[in-house]
Amino acid sequence: MVTRYSTTLCWFRRDLRLDDQAALYHALRASQAVICVFVFDEDILAPLPREDRRVEFIWHSVNAIKADLQAQGSDLIVCHGKAVEQICRLVADIGAEAVFTNHDYEPSAIARDAAVAAALAEQGATLLTYKDQVIFERDEVLTQSNKPFSVFTPYKNAWLKKLDPFYVQAYPCHRYMAQLARRKPEPMPSLTALGFQQTNLLQLGIQPGSAGAQAAFADFCERIDRYHLARDFPGVKGVSYLSVHLRFGTISIRQLAAYAWHVGSSGAMTWLNELIWRDFYHQVLYHRPDVVTHAFKPEYDQIVFPNDRSLFQAWCEGRTGYPLVDAAMRQLNHSGYMHNRLRMVAASFLVKDLLVDWRWGERYFAEKLLDYDLAANNGGWQWAASTGCDAQPYFRIFNPVTQSTRFDPDGRFIRRYVPELQGMSDGAIHAPWDGKGRSRNAGSEPNVDYPLPIVDHATQRSLALALFQTG
Repeated sequence: MVTRYSTTLCWFRRDLRLDDQAALYHALRASQAVICVFVFDEDILAPLPREDRRVEFIWHSVNAIKADLQAQGSDLIVCHGKAVEQICRLVADIGAEAVFTNHDYEPSAIARDAAVAAALAEQGATLLTYKDQVIFERDEVLTQSNKPFSVFTPYKNAWLKKLDPFYVQAYPCHRYMAQLARRKPEPMPSLTALGFQQTNLLQLGIQPGSAGAQAAFADFCERIDRYHLARDFPGVKGVSYLSVHLRFGTISIRQLAAYAWHVGSSGAMTWLNELIWRDFYHQVLYHRPDVVTHAFKPEYDQIVFPNDRSLFQAWCEGRTGYPLVDAAMRQLNHSGYMHNRLRMVAASFLVKDLLVDWRWGERYFAEKLLDYDLAANNGGWQWAASTGCDAQPYFRIFNPVTQSTRFDPDGRFIRRYVPELQGMSDGAIHAPWDGKGRSRNAGSEPNVDYPLPIVDHATQRSLALALFQTG
């Protein structure tokens, strides 16, 4: 039986859409009047750079929700401050009996929600939370001994065995929109008022909000059957480009998983496999919050990385002398995006070639990635660094030149982000130095304005193997 409330709040966070949104659906069904709210949380915003594409993406997406709600005679209250204080203030001001929101699995978010729940209880109100950003969460997929999985393939098999139409069924929020509280429109705080500046987000062709998510999804649906063939090649349009929309919930994970499952082609099932990896890393983070700062495999916390800051800086700036690595880092710095294959290559190069602690790279990605998600980013870095669950064995080390020739064979991606190598032939562009470590010609020019490799891969591979054997 559904508890009936007079007035409630629906608190939007990583679920920036009005369709197929769990908390909104439950709030609408349980309330006579639902007031929607979004908080630009000072605790999250304070450490960010003043030009942050993520804040701008959120701002545009929140603005779109606000406009949609206003069109229905309601509005989205947009606050700026500490989440606990703002939510409690609104509950008191409005006389709300409950706050509906969706689960978050990051340690800091879990602590925040516990604080909100305790503060609301003192006011006589309730915090109600729901699963929305994953298909299976927490303890829903466990081993036969009721333990969390630490290896992906058996987790995937159990995930697929448990999957049925119920878990990907959409929440029909549109049926209950009459329960939205009637409100006069209120102004939306500008980016400047929030302390941020515009970035190149829109110039990059990224369309925030649900409209942008659905447009990106429709485009991917035309290509999904070839996903398994094209996804590893950064120079072609092979991936979905939906990661940022999943990160901020401008599209429903249920819609995506249901579509891939229904299509069932090799490409669609390979993509569904990526969505399962996403669930896997979220359940790892939930059960093992220590992985945020520690290796999943504790023995690897004993490794003492050399951590040469000059090598790390060269990696950050895309001037390592290895074209595919440099192109990947320059793509990240320019756009806040990096192709998934290149995330593995760049991470492996930092840890196994430059011998820099994976946590340094994880933090840099956390600063730069538009689609940054703690669970996936941490899981991916620990996989590449061989310190995580079901990680690549430490003795398997990506060769950056081999990766380049295999996945960018004609140098199309390299030429886009390393223009100083434009004149190189397809064969030479992957290793623009001769066997003696000298720069090769780019046509008629005597030298290429591009650095020599900052390390020798073969030498560093041996050092990495010795380093990991100490762990």
